[in-house]
Amino acid sequence: MTYSLSSPILCHSPRITIIGAGRVGSTLAQRIAEKNLADVVLLDIVEGMPQGLALDLMEARGIELYNRLIIGTNNYADTSGSNVVVITAGIPRKPGMSRDDLLLTNAKIVVDAAKNAIAHSPDAVLIVVTNPLDVMTYLAWQATDLPRGRIMGMAAVLDSARFQTFIAMELGISPADINAMVLGTHGDLMVPLPRYSTVNGIPITELLDASTIERLVQRTRNGGSEIVELMKTGGAFFAPASATCKMVESIILNESRLLPVAAYLQGEYGLEDVFVGVPCRLGCGGIESILELRLSDEETNALHACAEAVRKSIDKAQEILLLPGS
Repeated sequence: MTYSLSSPILCHSPRITIIGAGRVGSTLAQRIAEKNLADVVLLDIVEGMPQGLALDLMEARGIELYNRLIIGTNNYADTSGSNVVVITAGIPRKPGMSRDDLLLTNAKIVVDAAKNAIAHSPDAVLIVVTNPLDVMTYLAWQATDLPRGRIMGMAAVLDSARFQTFIAMELGISPADINAMVLGTHGDLMVPLPRYSTVNGIPITELLDASTIERLVQRTRNGGSEIVELMKTGGAFFAPASATCKMVESIILNESRLLPVAAYLQGEYGLEDVFVGVPCRLGCGGIESILELRLSDEETNALHACAEAVRKSIDKAQEILLLPGS
């Protein structure tokens, strides 16, 4: 016989919705589940695909020893009450394409996804992963009118991880001992910061010569393109999923980690009305604060060049979205 010692209590697990069940979205669902961070709702327009992926992940629970619920759906109503919504939906890059080449198609996809998701989870934090990322994040913010702390883009976390990897490979040192910093747009104009990138506190400028650092900087800028050219049928998904999961983890667990993410700036770094990658403290409410680093004139000019390029793409995207029949 069993005895109840108290009245029943309804325990609500955190819920993460991932819009887009492609490689990035499905890998992110796996990362979140295996870390036991939250229940996951995987949404896609393709009937049966998110349901099949969810069932596959559910069947792995007894082996991987996680107990989160994973739901696959084609209906936004099933995403209601999400704490965090991640948009990965959109077409991926193909060889020879830049992130900006994705503008036309992905702008419409992201705006629609953001509106539908926030309509069902008005208190959620929104993370945009779809490329061109800085522009897509701006359009999602504009479409939802979310407070700026509750919307961000995943970019510089991934770019910094790539820079970290290339530094580790060059020095033959564990990446666990390396902290790398990259600011700016998620594209060819990104701004890796060697003097803020360290090995156990030692700036890499003390460990590598200028030509080697410049080579690593350029490889970081081309990190996504290098993978696209090698794979030929798609782009990166393991590292983007891990980078996004790191952001989700800091939000869900209220860790207040300092991570470089695409944030909406209102005067920080001398920039207004634009999303670019800068160091932010992430907690349960989203972006808790933005850290302004002391940049050199050269670094400041590079960051402003990023912002100007993003603004031009935003203007182009807004024209597309306002076209008759769009």
